[in-house]
Amino acid sequence: MIIGIDDTDSKRGMCTTYLCAFLLDTLHDEVSTPRLVRLNPCIPYKTRGNGAIAFEIRTDNSDKVKEVVRSCVCEFSELDDVDTNPGVVFIDNEERLSDADIRILKCYYESAVREVLNIEHATGIISHMDFDYFGLKNMRGIIGALAAAAFVLLQRSSVHYDFTYELIAYRQKARWGTPRIIDENSVWAADAATYPLTWDTVDVANRRIVFAPHSPCPVLFGIRGDSVDAIYRAYELIYAEPVERVRLFITNQGTDFHLIALDRNAKLLDYHSYIVEGVVESPPVTIAGGHVVFRMVLNESSAIIDCIAYEPTKGFRNIVRQLRVGDEVVVSGSFNHGTLNLEKIGLISLNREEMRNPICECCGRRMESAGRGQGYRCKRCGTHRATKEAVTIDRRIEEGLYEVPPVARRHIAKPLIRMRHERAYKGLVIHPSR
Repeated sequence: MIIGIDDTDSKRGMCTTYLCAFLLDTLHDEVSTPRLVRLNPCIPYKTRGNGAIAFEIRTDNSDKVKEVVRSCVCEFSELDDVDTNPGVVFIDNEERLSDADIRILKCYYESAVREVLNIEHATGIISHMDFDYFGLKNMRGIIGALAAAAFVLLQRSSVHYDFTYELIAYRQKARWGTPRIIDENSVWAADAATYPLTWDTVDVANRRIVFAPHSPCPVLFGIRGDSVDAIYRAYELIYAEPVERVRLFITNQGTDFHLIALDRNAKLLDYHSYIVEGVVESPPVTIAGGHVVFRMVLNESSAIIDCIAYEPTKGFRNIVRQLRVGDEVVVSGSFNHGTLNLEKIGLISLNREEMRNPICECCGRRMESAGRGQGYRCKRCGTHRATKEAVTIDRRIEEGLYEVPPVARRHIAKPLIRMRHERAYKGLVIHPSR
């Protein structure tokens, strides 16, 4: 039986992954490595990382397991919060699913990560496939619970999805809501010993550890990476307060699966994330708050959008500030109200040409304007030219793919270091943030 759970936490506490870890330690049946599935990061009513969980269990008493799950969800969920609406989906009839059903679940999972779904969509599929489910309040968590359960099912089918791992350490309950005790020097040492097989543990450029949350949730820290051995090695090197439990998750984090390649003439929709190509149409401008904005014309639709690098992206803004009108770029990020929030930018072709007043062939000085529409002249030599001349200029940046630093990276966004053994977009050279 596959069990998916979502929306048990709030901004004031709890974490659905903790509920999963507690369940796996409570149930005495054979259980799989759980999945942590990051859904559409643009959803406005998400708690933090918009993550749902799922796991598979082999049991001779599915009714008892369902009762334990229902009981734990009722006990641990932050039900006093208006935005907490738990949902649970049980897939215990997998053998009766057809190939068409699998295709429906594939489409549903991908839509849950990339689009905006409603409860009716989820319950319609649940009813059609005769899944058991359970929910509290408005049951919005059913949406993510079904997506996470589908992810487990699809990973065992012929469908291949990129995946990574995260090892999450949980705090003792008495410490919830108190400052976390983590020896930072040991974190830097653990990162140095395991990077790039582990990543986003620290932010080198901004000298910050980024693997521990700041919320009052049960999570002490999470170590992400591509190698289970490297993750556990990093864990063993970190000195911190005593933990209650530790659990390894398979996850879609760090995969860029949320990005939609824009079809020609398609319209960009709010609360979606895209990867689009275009040409810089206006010089970057730093606005109030330290955010940097530029305008680009999309190749796909000729639409004009604003692209913004927010202040929390720190040094990434310096890349954006060096753009010039005419640069060919590819950008990715979330779109809302005509603006794309940058996660990555690829410089495909730099405009290295600048029009300047012509140089006098006699004295080598630059000419001055002779007046509107009258060309250019050298007052000293009397020479005249009708138009400006194109000059090749140096650019302080190089073509390639750039990213926001770990301190500003979304859970599902793919760190460029993960592309070191693969072909990046259009063969661009990667410039990881470290």
